Amino acid sequence: MIKIGIILGSTRPGRNGAAVARWVRDIASQRTDAEFELVDLLDYKLPHLDEALPPSLGQYAQPHTQEWANKIDSFDGFIMVTPEYNHSTSGVLKNAIDYLYAEWNNKAVGFVSYGSLGGARAVEHLRLVAGELQMADVRSQVALSLFHDFENFSDFKPGQFQVDALNATLDQVLAWSAALAPLRAP
Repeated sequence: MIKIGIILGSTRPGRNGAAVARWVRDIASQRTDAEFELVDLLDYKLPHLDEALPPSLGQYAQPHTQEWANKIDSFDGFIMVTPEYNHSTSGVLKNAIDYLYAEWNNKAVGFVSYGSLGGARAVEHLRLVAGELQMADVRSQVALSLFHDFENFSDFKPGQFQVDALNATLDQVLAWSAALAPLRAP
């Protein structure tokens, strides 16, 4: 069965991303066509990239990198939940991505973003990064507005159309994850 990691890309105290990631997981877990696991970056103590060799060599020296690599390698695809900070993704998510290379290759990725403009600019940057990592980023995405999908900018209250957008994104991530499976085979 296809296994999808839902990566919570913020570690900020009081982060809105925790509620968003749980929402993604709860909706995804109603499906029977894949397994879903929430991966919270708070659970992985990844300092600013501290590997001496480039990730493309796959020679990880640090135990935290090896643990992260094993986790990411266990998935067939991803949903990245990202805030938008200063017209881009969070530094912690970018750092976590940058630690690895081969573990991301030939896997699908979809995005659920949030911010004043729905996090659209964060996703634009992540799509560029995904291309370099040989990931298939799907067209569908969920863009959550702090003005319309949150009360008081903090209480998450998405509309039904966001559920529909999430299901479309999940459909595409699963389809592409399955299609890329032969490329991931040893």
